Amino acid sequence: MSGREDAAAAFLAAHGFGAARREPLPADASFRRYVRLRGGPVPALLMDAPPPEDVRPFLSVGRHIAGLGLSAPAVIAADEAVGFLLLEDFGDATHAALLDAGAADPVALYTEAAEALAALHAAPPPPDLPAWDAAGMARLAAATFLDWWWPAVFGAPPAAEVRAAFDAALRAMLAPFDGAGGFVHRDFFAANLMRLPDRDGPRRTGILDFQDAARGHPAYDLVSLVEDARRDVPEAARQAAVARYLALRGPALDSEAFEAAMAACAAQRHLRVAALWVRLARRDAKPRYLVHAPRTWALLERALRHPATAPLAAFLEAHVPPALRGNPACLEAAA
Repeated sequence: MSGREDAAAAFLAAHGFGAARREPLPADASFRRYVRLRGGPVPALLMDAPPPEDVRPFLSVGRHIAGLGLSAPAVIAADEAVGFLLLEDFGDATHAALLDAGAADPVALYTEAAEALAALHAAPPPPDLPAWDAAGMARLAAATFLDWWWPAVFGAPPAAEVRAAFDAALRAMLAPFDGAGGFVHRDFFAANLMRLPDRDGPRRTGILDFQDAARGHPAYDLVSLVEDARRDVPEAARQAAVARYLALRGPALDSEAFEAAMAACAAQRHLRVAALWVRLARRDAKPRYLVHAPRTWALLERALRHPATAPLAAFLEAHVPPALRGNPACLEAAA
């Protein structure tokens, strides 16, 4: 066994899971991996999060979510220094799996998710969360779009003036929505949500992968839910989820301003994620994600129709012809 495997075995043995049968779960786009443990004291998952992963944000945010009466996996044991967690096993019924199998009504499922999201957003966020503001959102969009998608399409990195124009466009689009200061999960979509039928109300939705939570505009999470880059969301489900969320948040939200924030957040997210597929293919040898690019670019085009996204729309009009808005030609064979 490798040193990491020896350390995992020692961690499991120390907490009564030494004899448990291990079943690795499919890997996601991060460096974390999950292993289902069968035959231990209780159903559990091992999260193996080697550096540069850090389990402390997961633990902190998980405590916050559970403290609101919502469903985050309980922590059975933790070794923060090494990066091992033993977690409550919510099972296999992710919203994504249920939707893909046709085993749930999309309208009901997305509405349930919106109820949990509204409850999550109704409470003040933990004070130590990082900011998810215009500057940070512009920076992370550049890290995929300019650093990976652009060279793959144009054969060279963007010029300094292009970088400056991109940063200015993103900041101009997103700055009007800075200052919201609410809790933002940042990846609130079907693959990170579980249906827990033995629980009631917002607790029916188990919430996963919240370690990147930040303070920002809540519209970002609602966009993540109803404009999923990995699957088509029926329009009826989208409308029902948005309506339920807005109804639960009450008159404190201006629906027109919130719609504008959704469009701006959608444009940033979809552009960043469309380029992220390229980074996953080229840097991480995960070309399977390229199949999602047509949907992601289509969602971006939808967002760009809203006046709130005009600065980014103008940048793309000047620098990226519509014919190039997709997977780079050099990667098409892999998509």
